[in-house]
Amino acid sequence: MSTPQQPSPQASPAWQAGPGPAYAAPGGAPGYTSPIPVVRTHLGNAIASEWTKIRSVRSTMWTLGVFVLLVVGIGLLVALLVDANASEGDLAGESPLSFGFFGVLLGSMPILTLGVLTTASEYGTGMIRTTMVACPSRGRVLTAKAIVFFAIAFVVTLVSTGFVAMVDAALFTDARDPSQSEWLKATVGVSFYVALLGLLALAVGSIIRHSAGAITIMIGLLLAPLVIAIFMFSESLEGLRDALFEYSIPSQLGVWYSAELTESGPSGWDPLWIALGVTAAAFAAAFALLEKRDV
Repeated sequence: MSTPQQPSPQASPAWQAGPGPAYAAPGGAPGYTSPIPVVRTHLGNAIASEWTKIRSVRSTMWTLGVFVLLVVGIGLLVALLVDANASEGDLAGESPLSFGFFGVLLGSMPILTLGVLTTASEYGTGMIRTTMVACPSRGRVLTAKAIVFFAIAFVVTLVSTGFVAMVDAALFTDARDPSQSEWLKATVGVSFYVALLGLLALAVGSIIRHSAGAITIMIGLLLAPLVIAIFMFSESLEGLRDALFEYSIPSQLGVWYSAELTESGPSGWDPLWIALGVTAAAFAAAFALLEKRDV
């Protein structure tokens, strides 16, 4: 009676020394060398990761779609209504680019919402833990988010406002020809400003770490100063009322279209420097809290 043959043990694969790290065994015995190369990560890797995340999330497309619909749709709708009801000579001396203000004012709300969701949504879902494990450098993660979001917000705003500006300029033939400075402010300038507002919302989302709370704060920052100023009837509050009118976000948006709510206050490119300063302060607070708090 023959005994069953035992299966011969398979030979283990011969690992060749690769560029990966070597792990020494206890007692000085020959260790294991990983065949996987170890690559030191940098900001470019974080930017690529954030770009993949933001473009693969459905809410990004919906929010940007609503933004484009508001900026282009309302901008063209206002222009068509004005053109249909204006008589000959009513628009003489007026800039045709000013009618894009209404769409940008309403479109800024989706940009603020997207800025908050870029950071706060990861804290709400717990995805931030995976992000920080993959990239322990918290400052690098926030910087990558800011770069990706600013690029997207600026490009989408520039395309939308540029399209509305060209249509308005072609539609209102009775209006005066806009200067080069007016073209630059109504397209590039307002795009920078709106993108900075979105960055401010991103920083607030990182500080608050709650989507609904941060969105409420940003919508309040957008609308509350102007609404409060409207109901300040007392003469003793005249100085505060004028300051709220002059420095409210709708008034600063109007500067880019020569449609300021008051004769005094910011003018030219002043709103851009104001937004840049406020956003820089918010990011300084966000970076400081990011290093102190647990994820």
